[in-house]
Amino acid sequence: MNLYFKIRFPTLGQNLAFSILCATSSTYAADIDLPAYKSLTFSATHRPKPINASLWYPAAAKTSTMVIGENAIFYGRSAYKGAGIAAGKYPLVIISHGSGGNMDGLAWLSSGLAQAGAIVLLMNHQGTMTGDSSPQRTILFEERVADLRAALDQILQNPQFAPHIDTQQISALGFSLGGAAVLQLAGVNFDRKAYADYCERLGKAAVDCLFLSKGGVDVRKLPDTWEQSFHEPRIGKIIAVEPGFSYAMTEKSLKSIQNPVLLISLGNETQRWKAADLSETGSNIINLIPQSEHATFAPAHHFTFLPECKPKGEQILAEENDDPICTDPAGTNRAQIHQQIIAKVSQFLGLPKLN
Repeated sequence: MNLYFKIRFPTLGQNLAFSILCATSSTYAADIDLPAYKSLTFSATHRPKPINASLWYPAAAKTSTMVIGENAIFYGRSAYKGAGIAAGKYPLVIISHGSGGNMDGLAWLSSGLAQAGAIVLLMNHQGTMTGDSSPQRTILFEERVADLRAALDQILQNPQFAPHIDTQQISALGFSLGGAAVLQLAGVNFDRKAYADYCERLGKAAVDCLFLSKGGVDVRKLPDTWEQSFHEPRIGKIIAVEPGFSYAMTEKSLKSIQNPVLLISLGNETQRWKAADLSETGSNIINLIPQSEHATFAPAHHFTFLPECKPKGEQILAEENDDPICTDPAGTNRAQIHQQIIAKVSQFLGLPKLN
């Protein structure tokens, strides 16, 4: 089973993460009904090959359209391919996908935030992405943080986009394992013994521990990099959606966070995974971060954050004996939950509504 961290975005034939735009400088036209999308690559000394990345942003003009993130299971989102960026400066939001996921699987979120007035930067995390994911690589937290830093370094040097980035309004958003990564950017570190104790205490309810165990990871021998700080001072606001490994986050590092933090949970107490419980009945991080707010969206569960599923998506997954990532709790409207999340994140970041 893939469960908590190994979320796959299948293709047919396979198993299938506050600034106001200066109105005087922006020329974002009212008839531009889609954001723009551009593929990028970044060099990375810590990786064996370049990092594949993408950028969503307000378009200056219409170009040919393309659909991002669509496959046999999921609907994608349309965008103007490689369009110029609308004049003005925009907040930058860096997004880190969940383990086993990929950047285009968050097209619904990236598109929504770009239409709300942000430049949105994503990348694929090698070793913990679709088609290239393993428990052994999942525990190497420092690799994801290095990806985010490398992407930030290079987008801020990009001659086309750097002039349009408001460097005082750089935020990071992450989902699941990506949620843990963006909290590391705020200074969070981890207690390895606390995580091993959590795995033993929760047993089968700790689906993250089960995933690691099946991949041969000994939770009593985790990397010492778990206890290092990877604070990134260029990052302002943090949004962590169902962050992983929250039970191992040290109280001292959580209480020391100076960034404003939005924590997002999916599902009520009967729908929420125990591994993703951030409340007093779980890891309690919602009460330990000084400048935090907590938003819950229900009915929903962890997989509700994935793209909207096509009518035959659930059937295909069942036939492939894959995880039921299209099966939401009764009464869930995944599209509505997505729109509510986009609205909440936009409000937290202070994004203008462009169209």
